[in-house]
Amino acid sequence: MTIAPLETKQLKELLNKGWMTHDAMWFYNSVQEIGIEKTNKINRAAVKMMAAVEMKRMKKALGVGEINTFDQWVELFEASMYIVSGDFMKYKFTYPGGNIIHSEWLSCFAYDGIKALGVIDRYECGIMERIEAWLDALGLKWEVEPKVTGCMMHTHGKCYRDYKFTFDK
Repeated sequence: MTIAPLETKQLKELLNKGWMTHDAMWFYNSVQEIGIEKTNKINRAAVKMMAAVEMKRMKKALGVGEINTFDQWVELFEASMYIVSGDFMKYKFTYPGGNIIHSEWLSCFAYDGIKALGVIDRYECGIMERIEAWLDALGLKWEVEPKVTGCMMHTHGKCYRDYKFTFDK
C-alpha cells in the first residue's frame, strides 16, 4: 500500500476539522458532566487564554511585528482566519470603510451542534470570543456592535458583528 501525501490545503482542512471535533466533544461532555452554565464559563475562559497564545504564534510564524495601522491588522487578520478556518466554516468579512470590519456568518457549525445538544438558548458564543481575544492580545483599540454574549443565530436567525478600530498612528 502506498499512502499519498496530503496537499497543504487537505492537511489544513483535516487538522481544522479534528480540532473542531475535539472542541465539540469536549463541550458535549462538559455539558453532560457539569451543565451549560459552568461549561460556558470554562469554555470562554479557555478560548481567551488559547487565542492570546495563538495570536502570538501567528505573528511569529507570519513574521509580523507591531500592528500600527488598520491595513496591517487586516493583513494579519485575513492570514490568521485562513489558517484557523476550514471550508465548512461559512462566513465572510467586508470592509465598509472607517476602520470597520463587518463579519457575517452565513451558517454556523457551533450553532448547529449546540442546538442539537438542546442548550442553544443558554449557549455563550466562543467563536467571537476567539477573535476578540486576538484583538486584546494585540493591544488593539476596538469596539463592537452589537455586543452579544449568547448566540445571534438563535436569537436573530443570523450572526454578524461590526468591529471598529482606532489607531494612534
